[in-house]
Amino acid sequence: MASAAEQMAANLSWGALGKATDLRQRIFFTIGLLIVYRIGTYIPVPGIDGTALRSFMQDLSSGIGGMLNMFTGGAISRMGIFALGIMPYISASIIVQLLTAMVPRLMQLKKEGQQGQKKINQYTRYGTVALATFQAWGIAVSIEAGGLAHDPGLFFKLACVVTLVGGTMFLMWLGEQITARGIGNGISLIIFVGIVAEIPAALAQFFTQGQSGAIPPAVIVGVIVMVIAVIAFVVFMERALRKIHIQYPRRQVGMKVYDGGSSHLPVKVNPAGVIPAIFASSLLLLPVTISTFSGAQTGPIMSTILAYFGPGQPLYLLFFVAMIVFFAYFYTANVAFKVEDVAENLKNQNGFVPGIRPGKKTEEYLEYVVNRVLVLGSAYLAAVCLLPEILRSQFAIPFYFGGTSVLIVVSVTMDTINQVQSHLLAHQYEGLIEKSQLRGKKRGKPAPSRR
Repeated sequence: MASAAEQMAANLSWGALGKATDLRQRIFFTIGLLIVYRIGTYIPVPGIDGTALRSFMQDLSSGIGGMLNMFTGGAISRMGIFALGIMPYISASIIVQLLTAMVPRLMQLKKEGQQGQKKINQYTRYGTVALATFQAWGIAVSIEAGGLAHDPGLFFKLACVVTLVGGTMFLMWLGEQITARGIGNGISLIIFVGIVAEIPAALAQFFTQGQSGAIPPAVIVGVIVMVIAVIAFVVFMERALRKIHIQYPRRQVGMKVYDGGSSHLPVKVNPAGVIPAIFASSLLLLPVTISTFSGAQTGPIMSTILAYFGPGQPLYLLFFVAMIVFFAYFYTANVAFKVEDVAENLKNQNGFVPGIRPGKKTEEYLEYVVNRVLVLGSAYLAAVCLLPEILRSQFAIPFYFGGTSVLIVVSVTMDTINQVQSHLLAHQYEGLIEKSQLRGKKRGKPAPSRR
């Protein structure tokens, strides 16, 4: 039998959305900031030779440049002010989270609650500035080496660094504002919008290649079927749960004894969502971003890295899978599903798993279950991201049809829809409470005064 919340969720409609003023404002706020982001991708960095840049990026569109273009929403192909995208912030978040798990000082900050989290966020911002400056300087030097600057020199390098770092910090601020005052996860939505905005051009290019005979018709049909199958598989796996039975004991309030209830603790097959794929892609793009524009001027070390870690190469695929599995476990254990916190909350609520003692034993049992579930979850993430990448490298399919892009688009869409439904449910509950209070005031009669 469906619960009251499930029944209300099934009855949600556009009329309810129109009445939820706060939710409507959040949606408009999110759309407005995402439009600002898209406009910024078309504002070029000063001093770039646009004609030379376009011809250069056409040669790279099927390789590393296409991958960078996908995660920056096309900004790097136009060398816009958001050419670095949000990846430096994601890379800094990875580094800070890894250090938090290893450095006692940061671990202590994490336990201090909101104030400690603010301090960690501040360190993440400092790390973002450092990484963005490093990457921006590498891009500025590479642009000069590739002959893509109108007036090369120190002033151009400084202007390029300041513009790109400022663009990344502005994107970080946009993401935080969307998360706090909008709807959905701001960082994920920025990546999502960048991918979706470039899909029409990728589709046009894909079908043009099919018309010219560069891609066989059977491959085109196979790609369409593959994308649909991947979307269906992602939706199924993202909604898959492992339910742990929770029992609550009888309790006595005064002279009455209330029977103990039962519930279940849902453990998602993939608690980390799309984060492991984004983190792994961010690490792979870190050395690639610096060397993209340098062309023949790339040094021997970077040339070797690009040769072995280019898209479709065996080491690239192996590292990609290893990073996805690692971040699936790491992010789940430290952020998405912290077993010690869940066990402590169950103990405080007098809940227990049947046959398992509350406290440490419950924590060990939850860790055992989550680790086993994550075997399937991490394998699913790796398969979705890996198999289309292999096919794409074999048949020159655009990056937007790869597993990572499909996973990000579907996961972010589902997460945003769930948040919209949560806000609508909260609005309906508030409306029901207000109605019940008004009816109580109308029907209520003043109690007779005692004399």
